Amino acid sequence: MAAPVIRIAGLVKNYELEGEAVRVLRGMDLVIGENEFVAIMGPSGSGKTTLLNILGCLDVPTAGTYELAGHDVSRLTRNVLARIRNQEIGVVFQAFNLITRATALRNVELPMIYRRRPRKERRRVAAELLEFVGLADRMHHRSSQLSGGQKQRVAIARALANDPSLILADEPTGNIDSHTGEKILNLFEEIWRAGNTIVMVTHEEAVATRCRRVIRLADGRIVSDERTPHPEDEEEGAAA
Repeated sequence: MAAPVIRIAGLVKNYELEGEAVRVLRGMDLVIGENEFVAIMGPSGSGKTTLLNILGCLDVPTAGTYELAGHDVSRLTRNVLARIRNQEIGVVFQAFNLITRATALRNVELPMIYRRRPRKERRRVAAELLEFVGLADRMHHRSSQLSGGQKQRVAIARALANDPSLILADEPTGNIDSHTGEKILNLFEEIWRAGNTIVMVTHEEAVATRCRRVIRLADGRIVSDERTPHPEDEEEGAAA
């Protein structure tokens, strides 16, 4: 049996503020398997951003363990963490985090450049991904020439560039209108149906209902973890 994409045990994260320890995550246990579509919810200060940063190898826990696709990343060096983050994780940020003067094609190429993939290969992959997200006709536009929804689709294509084990999304519909947000969620669902694992932080109930599992945090702990089966999933299973 394949290892879970995410396995955390006894995860603790403390920060020091004015000489005092602030407890943000308080002994969290969580397993997320392959091809899950998970929403993480919770009020401000519940720990969801800190958890996402640890899952994305942007931060390290104070105590406990974190395994990503079978790798124990809890106590790896920053250089090794950076390599694993590039190869195993794709991140979609609320603020897009694109290079303004670079074209959509160049932005999608960046993770592959860091991985030293050949120029011809990364150009082909980037073009295919932009076509997949519906931006084949915008690949040579600079990100400053794109709308918010188009920028988010470029960010999604970039997250997929190195075929990661895990896609993390931080409020991916937060900076776009509701109509465009629906299109972005449809795209995430298509990516999930293609076999990817997605973990999405959101404060919107309407967004969470599109996921198949909803984890709610409060005061640095998991307070509920519910599967949310969809009728169309059951119909597809019966047809198979």
